[in-house]
Amino acid sequence: MLTVSRPALWINTVGTLATGLWLTGHLYRLDASLLALLVYLTLPFNLLIYGLNDLSDREEDARSSRKGGWQGARLTPAEVSPLLCSTLLLNAPFLVGLALLLPLKAMLLLLGSAGLFAAYSLPPLRLKTRPVLDGLSNVSYALPLALPALVLGAQGTGAPLLALMAYSVGKHAFDAAQDIPADRSAGTHTVATTLGVRGTARYALVWFLLAGVCLWPVSRLTALALWLTCTGMALALHTRPTSQRASELYPLSIVTPWIVGAVAGVQLVARLVRGG
Repeated sequence: MLTVSRPALWINTVGTLATGLWLTGHLYRLDASLLALLVYLTLPFNLLIYGLNDLSDREEDARSSRKGGWQGARLTPAEVSPLLCSTLLLNAPFLVGLALLLPLKAMLLLLGSAGLFAAYSLPPLRLKTRPVLDGLSNVSYALPLALPALVLGAQGTGAPLLALMAYSVGKHAFDAAQDIPADRSAGTHTVATTLGVRGTARYALVWFLLAGVCLWPVSRLTALALWLTCTGMALALHTRPTSQRASELYPLSIVTPWIVGAVAGVQLVARLVRGG
């Protein structure tokens, strides 16, 4: 279960919630509902995201050399039912408890994020197989950024939320470029298989540029960090457009939330300490 949930990617959920809390200006107000959310966005929520994905992608994963380790499990038929049951048993009690703790708007946003992740992986929609919609559905990664503001009744996080949405769409496309051979072999149509490696690099580049534009009025330093890392790796893929190159660049893609998040976090905490 831990392997399936891909702990290296928990930063995408836990880090997003923490950044949303910083943006409210109330770093010290980590009440019971936010603590419960923080715990839920570790193993349970990531098991929902990646467990359902691994269940629906068994055919593609069997052809992918990067699966079977920290980048995702390669499931056997005997593991399907236990994984599905584990995902349900871990998520259902948390969602029931959170429904009692969270304001209605926050709960609906959380359910919307979970629903988009489920729709990405599961039939009948299975948005992963619908080019462009597959990436757009990944705005679900950004939605937890707004949860602390809804819980605390604080100001919204408009520009950072839009930036994270754009980043999530671009990163989905960029990461999918390495899976083009396996997806094409399995007959799975994604934005990456449709555009090809070079086209995918250009597509991701546009979204990364847009994310920086959204961040620019809020924090120029954070926007520059995003452009340096994300547009840099997109341009590197565009220069040598192969799935192998995309696979080589994937570790950088994994750490971009840490790099950009650290640049943003240091500034946010510094301002809070100064009373900003």
